[in-house]
Amino acid sequence: MGGIILLALAVAFLVSSISYLSVSKQQRGILLSRLSLHRRRSSGASTPPRFLSQEKKDSSNSSSPDYVDTFPPSRRFILDEVRPDIAEKSKYSLNYLSQSAGCQQTPLAIDANFSTAEGTAFTPTGFSVEEVRSLGDFPDYAALSGVPLPKPYPEFDVKRAKAKPYRPLRWAYHQTMSFSKMDSDWWLELENTYVNRVKQRQDLFAKHGKRVLDSLPGSELACKELMEMCLEFLCARYPHYFRLDKCEMIFHNDILRTQSNLKQEHPLHTILNNIPEDFGITLRDDKTGYYYLRAGVICSSLGWDLGVKLGMRLDEIHQPIPDYKEKMRFSMDRYFAKKPTDKAIQRGSWGLEVDEPLYMPAGDPHEKYREVQDPSLDISRMHLRVDWQTLRRLPLSGAIVFNFKALFTPVEAFREEPYIPSLLLRILKNGKKNLMEYKNTWHTEHVVVPALEAYRKEQIQKGMIPENWDEHTLEEYPMYPRWEKRWHLEQGF
Repeated sequence: MGGIILLALAVAFLVSSISYLSVSKQQRGILLSRLSLHRRRSSGASTPPRFLSQEKKDSSNSSSPDYVDTFPPSRRFILDEVRPDIAEKSKYSLNYLSQSAGCQQTPLAIDANFSTAEGTAFTPTGFSVEEVRSLGDFPDYAALSGVPLPKPYPEFDVKRAKAKPYRPLRWAYHQTMSFSKMDSDWWLELENTYVNRVKQRQDLFAKHGKRVLDSLPGSELACKELMEMCLEFLCARYPHYFRLDKCEMIFHNDILRTQSNLKQEHPLHTILNNIPEDFGITLRDDKTGYYYLRAGVICSSLGWDLGVKLGMRLDEIHQPIPDYKEKMRFSMDRYFAKKPTDKAIQRGSWGLEVDEPLYMPAGDPHEKYREVQDPSLDISRMHLRVDWQTLRRLPLSGAIVFNFKALFTPVEAFREEPYIPSLLLRILKNGKKNLMEYKNTWHTEHVVVPALEAYRKEQIQKGMIPENWDEHTLEEYPMYPRWEKRWHLEQGF
């Protein structure tokens, strides 16, 4: 009798399994959600990635993972803390079975304007369009994102301030993204070049237009969200310089003595007029899960511009970078697909330049310096350019934003920075050929290398570094030993 019962149960299980597998993916999602057996959106690792069909393959004709079912960890749970009224309302007005099934069934299209989109569509971070609208202007982004607002910096004097002395030099030097955790106090960084830099960027926009500032349909929410987060940051970090009137939606900039009407001005224009940093906004394609550059303010590019890159997929943007396709593409696509909102990161890239070229797209006259080793050039004109970058996911739109600012340091300053001349020398002389060709430092090396050799010898003689120091990435990376004392002395605070 027991055997018959077991046999009957086995047959029933087999029949139900066949029936389950025969239904469509969407029907399975609904069924699982009602049974509370839906997959977690936060991972995507529970199911092996499918591969794109022939027409979805990239230009290399190689199979590419499909991230259409891969989402970042949802942040919708935070509504219960910051706006319980909205969270409670959503349970009824959205016919909300589960945030997982809901988001998989009705993702917000990459080109959809959230102001006119269906209220039941969901962003990659689990919020419905209706919920985003209900949150209104300047919601609690610190809670929504999990990244705290910065601590006030009352001693900051914009007339004397200098950027941190970032020296992102590594040895052994390999092509990696070399990410580290972002310090939320330094997401945006002002310095004594603020007034001139904002004016320079405004002039570049007046001259080049959409080559430095542009947006594609579907980026409206991300642009607004980014602008609000930037202004919130400035007011929290530098309250003696910036104020926000949320009732009138007016942003007061006491450094520039300007006011921005946030009801009338496009969010990217507000960023251009107040933030001396570049921003690229990438959005998730609802059909493939890949990320595309859909908006930006980029006035500091070298060898490219926003007009060329806008609309490109992540790997297409990075195509010129040596070893990217072979060593980094898969990891970066997967990282973007799963990147949490509360884990912002930072990194730096560097190069050597004659003078301080900020915006140098392909064909710019300044490129002529790179074609020859001009014997008339002096070390006083040589600069280390560091593009200090951060990468974070916005909590509501789910957009991933990279921002960077160009920082210039005279090479002569390295004379007083222990280990930096030796480390930079090692990279210039022994760096991987294709990486150094990409960095394009050759046009400066006939001047920079002899100077660095002299600085290194002097530092050994002064006891600043050991004579037989074996060059390697410094423990203080991306700075150098005892940098803070000198940095504070230079600013007087």
